[in-house]
Amino acid sequence: MQFPRQFAIGPVTVAPATVLAPMAGVTDTVFRRLIRAQGGCGLMMTEFTSSHGVVASAKTPAAKTKAKAKRYLAFEPEERPISAQLFGSDPAVMAEAARVCEDLGFDIVDINFGCPVKKVVRCNGGSGCLRDLPLVERILTAVRAAIRIPLTCKFRAGWNDKELVFLEMGKIAENCGLAAIALHPRTREQGYSGFADWTRIAALKAHSRISVIGNGDVNSPEDAVRMVAETKCDAVMIGRQASANPWIFRQIAEYVETGRYFEPTAEMRYALMRKYFEMLCGRHGEEKAIDAVGKMKQFATYFSHGVRGGAKLRSAIYTQTAPEAILDQVDRFFEETLAQPVAA
Repeated sequence: MQFPRQFAIGPVTVAPATVLAPMAGVTDTVFRRLIRAQGGCGLMMTEFTSSHGVVASAKTPAAKTKAKAKRYLAFEPEERPISAQLFGSDPAVMAEAARVCEDLGFDIVDINFGCPVKKVVRCNGGSGCLRDLPLVERILTAVRAAIRIPLTCKFRAGWNDKELVFLEMGKIAENCGLAAIALHPRTREQGYSGFADWTRIAALKAHSRISVIGNGDVNSPEDAVRMVAETKCDAVMIGRQASANPWIFRQIAEYVETGRYFEPTAEMRYALMRKYFEMLCGRHGEEKAIDAVGKMKQFATYFSHGVRGGAKLRSAIYTQTAPEAILDQVDRFFEETLAQPVAA
């Protein structure tokens, strides 16, 4: 079956041609390293990060401001290649934030024009910029001139079905010297409802001379292969499904190679959940325990998806207030679950 083994973003080779989508509250360094360890993902992306916050952290001595920015932009060598995603609407601030990211050692900078969240859009960030294409051009021009590493952007199809601008966005990005673009073909009005119209990805690819990354409704290896076949995109980006199934990138690689792929067992889910929770506890060792507890509860919902009796585990975890107690609940649950015979 046809699936690109790699693609290029400027001088950066991404292999396999798969990308972990930036997700607020999800794709921090711990989660990215967990995904990298499973194999099969070509490019990591940070959580989308406020350009104003990045610039403020670089200029202010306030420890709290610096710590917050450091948490969003921290990464380890094994995460490479990695892209820092920024959002904002001030070209000068965006340019300065991009310079900070380059100085921090990121391989790529990406600009977010897709986030549909109201508090972001209210400030004309994310998909709010889709209603002001001259501003988009000013932002991309300023950022491109400020950095030497590759620049990319991710955007939605438009504000709504009557205001589709994805082809215009692609042309602006191309003219501004971007190395690649990613399209989530829902509109801002859709949010995450309805379906992602892949014909828009196909149209963008047909009109673009730079790499196009497809995103939206890829829930299985079959979907990833079908997206490439139907759109001719250069790479596939996966977001929400990677939260519930961190093995999806490895599954895609196996499917492309053999036509088959493994399904994670309960033992694998146990090992992955415990590993992630241990990494979280180490990551948050110098911070309040409540930070680690909140993440553990959040990801318990993701990682227990498909586990027999998973609702019982989630209920037990949600009542806990300490990381050690949560790990104890995970151990107890899986020890009992794995000891039970599987129904025929």
